[in-house]
Amino acid sequence: MDHPKRQISNVIHLLTEGSPAEQRNTLEAYFLPDSTFTHPLCRVPSFSHVSLPVLGEINSRWVIWMIYRWYKILSPRIVLKIECDEFNQKTNILWVEIHQIFSLFFVPFYKSNVHLTTKLHLVHASEDNKYYIKSQEDLYQLNEIVKFFWPGGATIIWLWQMFATVMCILGALLFAPLTWMEQRHANKVNGADKRF
Repeated sequence: MDHPKRQISNVIHLLTEGSPAEQRNTLEAYFLPDSTFTHPLCRVPSFSHVSLPVLGEINSRWVIWMIYRWYKILSPRIVLKIECDEFNQKTNILWVEIHQIFSLFFVPFYKSNVHLTTKLHLVHASEDNKYYIKSQEDLYQLNEIVKFFWPGGATIIWLWQMFATVMCILGALLFAPLTWMEQRHANKVNGADKRF
């Protein structure tokens, strides 16, 4: 990519909505051959030059292509919107917030409305002055990931999270004397005599 922030939306749309040939061409143009992919449900480690019977020589980019192909088979029509992106040139990290509607072909009338953040680690190649994707990490909250395979599961997770929040409050209040003693000790060690 010449301009990651300007080009990333098109790259993501080609990977998620494109034909198999467009997906492969996009991966070959923008991903390194030994790039990695991390998702809550699958992972591709970095590797290259592995020979397999029938398939020939493959690398991790090829495996990522297979994941994107399977993604399109599971949900032939994906509606995706890039909500925001931010590129940090010091760290070569590109953050992308994505909203997608994913519908499994074998579950009629169900569509999962999912939000995720994707972290892309880029490498700048001095020979052509372009950025290439070294790793992709898809970050989902638990209540978002269950939407892929558990209709109504996000509500159960939300209820569990609210229950856990109430338990945190009760635990903090019940064991407040422990934190008061810890603070009193920290004040003595640091030479401060603060009361709260």
